[in-house]
Amino acid sequence: MAKEELRSISRNLQELQKKLSLLIDSFQNNSKLPQHSRISLDDGVSRLGSASSEVVAFMKSPVGQYLDRHPFLAFTLLVFIVMSAVPVGFFLLIVILTSLAALLGVIILEGLVIAVGGLSLLCILCGLGFVSLVMSGMMIASYVVASSLINYWFSPRPLIQQNTNGDFLPAMKSADFEGLYQE
Repeated sequence: MAKEELRSISRNLQELQKKLSLLIDSFQNNSKLPQHSRISLDDGVSRLGSASSEVVAFMKSPVGQYLDRHPFLAFTLLVFIVMSAVPVGFFLLIVILTSLAALLGVIILEGLVIAVGGLSLLCILCGLGFVSLVMSGMMIASYVVASSLINYWFSPRPLIQQNTNGDFLPAMKSADFEGLYQE
C-alpha cells in the first residue's frame, strides 16, 4: 500500500513538473524578451541549489550553530532584521541624496543631515530592537499557551466521577443510561 502511494505521489509530481515546464515555455514563447534573458526551469533549480548550499554553509558556521541552539534569539534577530529594513533603506536614500547635494556645494548641510539622520536611525533601531524582542516574546508565549491549551482540551483522558461510597467510577453521559432503565 505504501509503495502504491509513493508511486502515485511520484506520478503526480511528474505531471506537475510537466505542467509547470509547459507553462514556463508558453510564457517564454509569448514574451518579447530576448532569448538570452529567459529563465529555464533548470536555471531556477540550480539557483535554488546554490542558495541551499549557502544556507548549509551558514548553519555550519559558529554563528549559525549558536542561533540553532538559541531559537528565541534567532527569531528575535529575524524580526529585527525585517523591521529595520525600511528605516535603513530611508537612511541610505538620504545619504545618497545628500551626497549628491554635496557635489553641488552644500557640504555643511550634508554633515548636519547625516548626523541627524544617523542619530534618528540609532533611536529607531534601538526602538525596533525592543519592539522585536517584545513581539517575538509575546508570539512565542502565545504559541506555548495555545499549544498547551489545545493539548489539554483535546487530550484523550477518561472522565472520573466520585461515587457516594467514596470510590471513583468513570463518568457516563445521560445518553448511556437511556437503554438501561426503562419504565
